[in-house]
Amino acid sequence: MKNYREELQSRRTFAIISHPDAGKTTLTEKLLYYSGTIREAGSVKGKKNSKHALSDWMEIEKQRGISVTSSVLEVLYSGYHVNILDTPGHEDFSEDTYRTLTAADSATMLIDAAKGVEAQTKKLFKVCRMRGIPIFTFMNKLDRQGKDPFELMEELEDVLGIRSYPMNWPIGMGQDFSGVYDRHRKKIELFNPDDPKDIEVRDVNGPDDPLIDEIIQDPGLVEQFREEIELLDVAGDSFDEELIAEGKLTPIFWGSAISNFGVQTFLDHFLEMAPAPTPRESNQGEINPFDHEKFSGFIFKIQANMNPAHRDRIAFLRVTSGVFNRGMSVNHVRLGKQMKLAQPTQFLAQSRNIIENAYAGDIIGLYDPGTFRIGDTLVEDGSFEFDEMPHFSPEHFAAITVKDAMKHKSFEKGVQQLTEEGAIQLFKTYNKTIEQQIVGVVGVLQFEVLEYRLKNEYKSDIQLERLPFSFARWIEGDEQALEKFKRMQRNLVTDRDGRIVCLFENEFQMRTAQDKYPDIQFYENSYTKPIS
Repeated sequence: MKNYREELQSRRTFAIISHPDAGKTTLTEKLLYYSGTIREAGSVKGKKNSKHALSDWMEIEKQRGISVTSSVLEVLYSGYHVNILDTPGHEDFSEDTYRTLTAADSATMLIDAAKGVEAQTKKLFKVCRMRGIPIFTFMNKLDRQGKDPFELMEELEDVLGIRSYPMNWPIGMGQDFSGVYDRHRKKIELFNPDDPKDIEVRDVNGPDDPLIDEIIQDPGLVEQFREEIELLDVAGDSFDEELIAEGKLTPIFWGSAISNFGVQTFLDHFLEMAPAPTPRESNQGEINPFDHEKFSGFIFKIQANMNPAHRDRIAFLRVTSGVFNRGMSVNHVRLGKQMKLAQPTQFLAQSRNIIENAYAGDIIGLYDPGTFRIGDTLVEDGSFEFDEMPHFSPEHFAAITVKDAMKHKSFEKGVQQLTEEGAIQLFKTYNKTIEQQIVGVVGVLQFEVLEYRLKNEYKSDIQLERLPFSFARWIEGDEQALEKFKRMQRNLVTDRDGRIVCLFENEFQMRTAQDKYPDIQFYENSYTKPIS
């Protein structure tokens, strides 16, 4: 039986980030396949396909063939306890992705070799870089014609500002793709285009081994491969574990997730190199799981109706230190009260099992009767709180009403629960005779998901009337300055905690207000002061 430190050393908790359509969900499913969790990986080729990715459990995801909410996938592989956070790639759901990244100790960055570094990858990479977590890169779709491998490495440095070290190297690409050479283990994995699952692995004595000529049987391809390896050895970055741990050097792996090629090699290397559970900052200093054996954790996600038949709500908690035991009492720091956690679950997307205990690094689900918020800290002993969640100002707004007044109660419940999930932000008009509810979102596709979920999960048809605003700013100031501002400024609303927010149609309007009222502070998010 493992002791506490051994349990921690076996944990790996990572997120997969990418631009839409880079193959992220496919890679996730192949990782599950190699762990023995599923016998056959799903497919997200389109809504007409009868199979769907296991990590895409929400009905709208299956219809659209996209991920709109983060999934948690927990598997055992080769002695490791692996927590995979599969995040939405679509930029309209980036806020959910950003929050999920706070629960990860490392990230796998998936890049389409034909397209290189794309816009959403840049945004997500920036969050990873801010957190200083190790980033492992999987260059995908090598069996299709793509950019030159050196060009892709240069793009990582020029666009993302990170150096790279290829752990293996492709031999050819597209129609000429013949396999990859493992630089560390001196092995060649051969790609069979007729049957990609048939992967032959051969040991060689380095890139100059004559055996490679026999295996590849394309003199031009072999010569090019040897020149590229020589260039990497002479001019490329050296392997440096310290720089990788600091997120300053990314190891690169080449392969094709859809063909199952290179995925197991990536997984084996990754699990050896990725960190065990890492420390988290709190208002009382760093909480290191290897030094702090009392349980603590934070809520990074809330999801309603994962099981529509039971209309339940689950709060996702990242265990940050110690051991969680089923039925234990913990301190809910924000509420300042003790609570018993009776039915903790672990996940395989929508599927879940009641668990008896969990260790730092694990993700557990807690039944939520409405007591949790994103960012809440739970501790076994003490009253410290972890740093707040990333939060973004909405960029799109709409007035929301329910079409059938008889459905008002279920409508209000649905809107409240989706707000607490972080799927939307809800505002109410300030000092208006008729109160109006306004929904704010980061991406317009969230409106579609909101409409779909209210109809299907809460049986409420809604009317959305788009509003011309693009910016929301939380305001603060002394009482006199605030009173003057409130008298003169239109388009004021309050958030769910009663704080005043000013909506602006454009940046010019916002800058004008800031210049006109120098005694007022304008904040991009709601977490500039404590939440009561």
